[in-house]
Amino acid sequence: MHWNLDSSHSTVAFSVRHMGVFTVRGQFKRLRGTVKTDSNGVPQQIEAFIEAASIETGEPQRDAHLRSPDFLDAENYPEIRFSSRQIEPLGERRYRVLGDLTIRGVTRPVSFEAEVSPSLKDPWGFVRTGASASGVLNRKEFGLTWNQVLEFGALLVGEEVRFTLDVEAVAAAEPAL
Repeated sequence: MHWNLDSSHSTVAFSVRHMGVFTVRGQFKRLRGTVKTDSNGVPQQIEAFIEAASIETGEPQRDAHLRSPDFLDAENYPEIRFSSRQIEPLGERRYRVLGDLTIRGVTRPVSFEAEVSPSLKDPWGFVRTGASASGVLNRKEFGLTWNQVLEFGALLVGEEVRFTLDVEAVAAAEPAL
């Protein structure tokens, strides 16, 4: 079965330490993607695309800096991409997802655990499912190296980025035979 991510009911959020004392949180507002499952609803393939310029942290000046060449360089690298390579069942509707994440033209392997909800039919007749996942990555591995060292040695922007995904997907119409 093929599923399309429902961007209006999906969130890609992140958090990063700021000056070692505060956590800045944000999210990407625009994404799209597909999931392919087998006949039992077990995920087989995931493709996701995030619009880099859709990053929002609640502070316009910081958001502009994050879109700039110092960080995402959204003008030259408009999409963040994820493509799964392997999805391992862990039991209880949980999976370890291994794949390739591309940010700023740099592709690195990543892995995270995801939990998938049972599918259901919504009031309009569409079949839906959802998934939640979280993980950690080091932004420097993707070429996001801008920083400043503060007086007592702390970094202005932490290198570790924690992310959470809460996504909803809608079953694609099956092609007519």
